[in-house]
Amino acid sequence: MSAPEASAPSDLVYRHRLPTRIWHWINALVLLVMLESGLMIFNAHPRLYWGQYGANPDKAWLDLSSVNEGIPFPGWITLPSTYSLADARLWHLAFAWLLATGLLVYLAWALFAGHLRRDLLPRGDELRPSHILHDIAAHARLRFPTGKAARNYNVLQKLAYGVVLFVLLPGIILTGLTMSPAIDSGFPVLLDLFGGRQSARSFHFLCAFGLVAFFAVHIAMVLLAGPVNEIRSMLSGWYRLPSARGGEA
Repeated sequence: MSAPEASAPSDLVYRHRLPTRIWHWINALVLLVMLESGLMIFNAHPRLYWGQYGANPDKAWLDLSSVNEGIPFPGWITLPSTYSLADARLWHLAFAWLLATGLLVYLAWALFAGHLRRDLLPRGDELRPSHILHDIAAHARLRFPTGKAARNYNVLQKLAYGVVLFVLLPGIILTGLTMSPAIDSGFPVLLDLFGGRQSARSFHFLCAFGLVAFFAVHIAMVLLAGPVNEIRSMLSGWYRLPSARGGEA
């Protein structure tokens, strides 16, 4: 983290650099559009399979075709709001390129700027089971870091962001590519990697809802830790260190 300017109050620190803030908000919009359009695409065939093939007579591990007369996700949460598989695919594919490009640019910056090593890579002592269990217990009791301890990400944040950056987002991009026959013709190794196009679709779905779960927990933590301070830091970069009493500026 960068040191605060001399003129800034001692409890005000520069927590989020500009590339992080730009990627955060762009990614939030991109993932929202992709989730809503993806749910519309899922509505067209609300079943998931393992392997290469999947059709109505095949055994599905997830079958929502009987929910809401075969349209499991209502229009208020899909894009477009009325059934249109073609339009949903257009939205999904257009924003998929933004997702992939944004992730590559952000990871390249984070690597060369030292953000990954300095801010996101857990230290050896943080990975001790006792340390992780202590952080879990503290969060369960809503006891968040205060003072200088709040300046950096805690180990649970680092692990969660690591899963998002290196598992869920790459997973959703690679499985999306695997579902494209044109991509498969040039890179058939993707089909072998995920065990078939239908398996890739299942993994794609699981990665998407892994991101939804992360988003839900993330929003809950922002609200519980103090939304004004947290949102301000992601807009301006400046974060006010909470006092030991947990007060928020």
